[in-house]
Amino acid sequence: MFEGVFPALITPFDADNRIDVTSFKNIIDYVEKGGVSGVVVCGTTGESATMSTQEHMDLIDLAVESATTTVIAGTGSNNTTEAVELTRHAYDTGANAVLTISPYYNKPNNAGLIAHFSSIARCADIPVILYNVPSRTGQDMPLEVITELAKIDNIIGIKEASGNPVKVSRIIENTMDEDFMVLSGDDNLTLPLMSLGAVGVISVVANVVPEKMVDLVSSIKNNDIKTAQKLHYELAPLTRVLFSETNPIPVKKAMEMLGLANGRLRLPLAPLSREHEMSLEEVLRDLGCIS
Repeated sequence: MFEGVFPALITPFDADNRIDVTSFKNIIDYVEKGGVSGVVVCGTTGESATMSTQEHMDLIDLAVESATTTVIAGTGSNNTTEAVELTRHAYDTGANAVLTISPYYNKPNNAGLIAHFSSIARCADIPVILYNVPSRTGQDMPLEVITELAKIDNIIGIKEASGNPVKVSRIIENTMDEDFMVLSGDDNLTLPLMSLGAVGVISVVANVVPEKMVDLVSSIKNNDIKTAQKLHYELAPLTRVLFSETNPIPVKKAMEMLGLANGRLRLPLAPLSREHEMSLEEVLRDLGCIS
């Protein structure tokens, strides 16, 4: 259920800065037609940090209602009580798993991290996927913490976005005796991390070209390395431009160019620079996404 490609969905907003329900449903339909294994809602790419708790819950409900594939709900917070509340809601509404980011800003010690994630795991009988993204949280989740948390039955894996393949290798090595998986959290590292034993990717790129990301991951799983390498380098320019500015600024513009959303962002994020917009448009043309 949790192997393959999982787009970290954008959250489209309407002219009144509310969730654009129609566009969100259209995006789910678009990526599912591209063959993805499931969708991730209310993650970093979904601008969850600017959403109220009620909006968070409403969007999880909408994803569960609309998707025909696996739904992974982002329920992380730097406030353990809020993370528990969101996780319980995800369980009650029928999400298949939750994705929980390491607490940002607080920078807890190891004991605090273990207590935080243990509280989330205990609050509902739902699979929990840890999320390590030091560039966002200011803290790289220590290997010993991940190893300890992997022993908890319903903590089933980690989205690793540290950009450190050596660490990913150690995580896999240290958790071989547990029912624990690694998902790449960096599109550009999907190929090398899956070669180490990761089972898929939670992807920004898959918002835009879901079928190509699915082909990449399928090629790796089928040991067709030549095809995987070809797709990796074909997607490299898109990956670079989608991270030319803070995610999700470029990917929201890309989805606007594809006609799937209006590209509106919530402050404090501001629109993509004209220079990067032109580069994005050129890359999408080269890939045949727009004319």
